[in-house]
Amino acid sequence: MRARFAVFVAVVQSILFLAHWFVFETWTDFRGVPDPSGISRVQAALALLSVSFVAASLLAFRYSHLVVRLFYRTAAVALGVLNFCFLAACCCWIVYPVAALSGLRWGRPAIATTLFGLAILASVYGIINGTRIRVKRVTVKLPHVPQSWRGRVAALVTDTHLGHVRVYGFMRRIIALLQRLGPDVVFIAGDLYDGTKADLDRLVAPWKGLSTPFGAYFVTGNHEEFSDRDRYLHAVKRSGIRVLNNEKVTIDGLQIVGVHYGDSGNPERFRSILQRAGVDRSRACILLTHAPHGLPIAAEAGISLQLSGHTHGGQLFPFTWIASRLYGQYTYGLKQFEGMTVYTSSGAGTWGPPMRVGTHPEIVLIRFE
Repeated sequence: MRARFAVFVAVVQSILFLAHWFVFETWTDFRGVPDPSGISRVQAALALLSVSFVAASLLAFRYSHLVVRLFYRTAAVALGVLNFCFLAACCCWIVYPVAALSGLRWGRPAIATTLFGLAILASVYGIINGTRIRVKRVTVKLPHVPQSWRGRVAALVTDTHLGHVRVYGFMRRIIALLQRLGPDVVFIAGDLYDGTKADLDRLVAPWKGLSTPFGAYFVTGNHEEFSDRDRYLHAVKRSGIRVLNNEKVTIDGLQIVGVHYGDSGNPERFRSILQRAGVDRSRACILLTHAPHGLPIAAEAGISLQLSGHTHGGQLFPFTWIASRLYGQYTYGLKQFEGMTVYTSSGAGTWGPPMRVGTHPEIVLIRFE
């Protein structure tokens, strides 16, 4: 396991180093900057930036004091800026020959300045957009939904990623928003935590102040399973949230099944859990699970509505495109699968770069009819 982890870290670090090198070489080539003798200050700074996110991530899993948090946030922002600068560098090598063939008199310095300027603007927009939580309202018609639930509203909150970037104040803001919205029940579909070292109880303490008629329910995401998930589950329980440990509960006639991320990823394990849950097909049943996979298994078990997150909708372009290749139409939004309704949320928080471009953070209000 340690050997595989070391190889993974080495691969990621190599990719980041090459990306920084490509950005630097493109900028200096297009801007006509002369090669320095020896290592310049800019090259040294970029070399340090290229290792900053990996180093910050490794520290974040062991420490949670202020210096580490600031280091991690800075490295995360720098990673997001790198993403757009890398795209700008790629575009430089595409735009210049196209412009030359088209007879356009666009000089190389102007092309680089324009594209890299757009990269910085995209980064600034992404940071601002990533803090603006939207409220998405959808209406779901479920077969055999109890009469008592018609007109009631559930809130879906996923992927807050509490840790070194999204902290206590962020959670408190979400709870204040939920209080104003007044849902009847809240479903938390995993990645409540980011998986880094943190004061777990303090981060979820604001949930103690949330009052809803039927409470809040939680299943783990992949980030709660980076290490011992029990410590996360205990903190969640102490905040007053009900943890669904691969089980079914019935709330005023409505069946709710919760399956943790690690168990939903194994098809046989997932199928076995749903079979043991004993879903009554004559009544509506909601499945709360982190990722929008295993849909045929859920539909086969008689699930009416699956609620998930995990994808972030891709969070940042071009990862929005990559996510859509992995999860297809179930990357985001309200969809149908063989008679089962599926909602995949883009989540309320961010992972890595605290930016969103091409997606937005959300809390979902689901009205039952």
